[in-house]
Amino acid sequence: MTNFIYKELHMKKLSLFGVSLLVTAAIFAAPQANSPTASNTAPKAIATVPGMPAVVNSLNLYSETGANMFNPVVKDDLQRVYVPNLRSNSVTVIDPVTAKVIDKFKVGYSPQHIVPSWDLRTLWVANNAERRNDGSLTPIDPRTGKPGKALPVDDPYNLYFSPDGKSAIVVAEAMHRLDFRDPQTMQMQYSIDVPQCEGINHADFSIDGKFAIFTCEFEGSIAKIDLVNRNVIGYLKLSMPSTRFKAVPTSTGAVNPADTEICSSKKGMPQDIRSSPDGKRFYVADMEADGVHVIDGDSFTKVGFIPTGVAAHGIYPSRDGKQFYVANRGSHKIHGGRRGKGSVTVIDFASEKIVAQWPIPGGGSPDMGNVSADGKQLWLSGRFDDEVYKIDTSNGAVTKIAVGLEPHGLTVWPQPGRYSLGHTGNLR
Repeated sequence: MTNFIYKELHMKKLSLFGVSLLVTAAIFAAPQANSPTASNTAPKAIATVPGMPAVVNSLNLYSETGANMFNPVVKDDLQRVYVPNLRSNSVTVIDPVTAKVIDKFKVGYSPQHIVPSWDLRTLWVANNAERRNDGSLTPIDPRTGKPGKALPVDDPYNLYFSPDGKSAIVVAEAMHRLDFRDPQTMQMQYSIDVPQCEGINHADFSIDGKFAIFTCEFEGSIAKIDLVNRNVIGYLKLSMPSTRFKAVPTSTGAVNPADTEICSSKKGMPQDIRSSPDGKRFYVADMEADGVHVIDGDSFTKVGFIPTGVAAHGIYPSRDGKQFYVANRGSHKIHGGRRGKGSVTVIDFASEKIVAQWPIPGGGSPDMGNVSADGKQLWLSGRFDDEVYKIDTSNGAVTKIAVGLEPHGLTVWPQPGRYSLGHTGNLR
């Protein structure tokens, strides 16, 4: 925390469809030694954990997930968007070309995310059965788009895979536990207890596969997990900014300091997390802080903060690895609580500056999703509006598609990449 330095509330105008939008950008005092702006050296070999595919470009771990860079195993997979509907206990299937719903089927209770397997052969629906004891994982065959028989597992809020592909990591959120299971049968291998991580849910992995950082939603912190020695390295409480965005802006888009307010929350609500291309930094979306914390992965310290919008939630890199999209959900409660207007913030990886801000027409609640294979669309669930957003990444234009009740972690398939680390498609 002591390394954290930034200047407060630098006002910057961005023009979108003729409207000036208020963007609050964090400006760093100077590039640090491990800053993305300092990564101008030649790529070097990365010593990865045994069994993990080699890192092709140490300056860009997304180098193998460029537009249409498919693994041959997905050549016969259907082009689809799969949407888990949390309160409908179902999955809606969308044809991304026509943007039409073409199928719907029932799954287990409270489906949260749809997760590509490490070998890209199965899409797993994580049915975490909120307030029940019958959690399960429903497999979907991406070649047919049809579900198979669900496998019972404890509390699968989310699902990841070890970088060597030997384990599926079931995030048993309510149990403060990471269950490492056989990636095919889901039989238990071993568990790592994470007792100080209330609401453990999202994660990303180091460039060498030696550790992962998980977010602790209800603790306002993050946990660093040693994947080699199978234990918790430590926890980091995330400091809150002095100001944040008002839930309901007083202005309609013009620059107006009244759109920010004193941040009264004492702790954050961290959600999605993603690595910088060079693997040195991790970006953590925080719904209470209304922005993205910047974390040095090796030293496990906070080194910056980027304000984005009300209830920052999901993070997705562009196909060229130059930018990342932050879904600002606008709310973290269905009834009551803070309720602002949903938006998407586009951030440049190298400079960590905001380059675009896209509002969702009518407000919206953009949550989880991913980028299309060609990089031309960003697909996000509209969590509290029972819809899905297809967003043009060239200009932010939005197409809305009605789905089931409370859609959550949708996945776009197929996606470029050699293997999957989980979530809604964290491929490398």
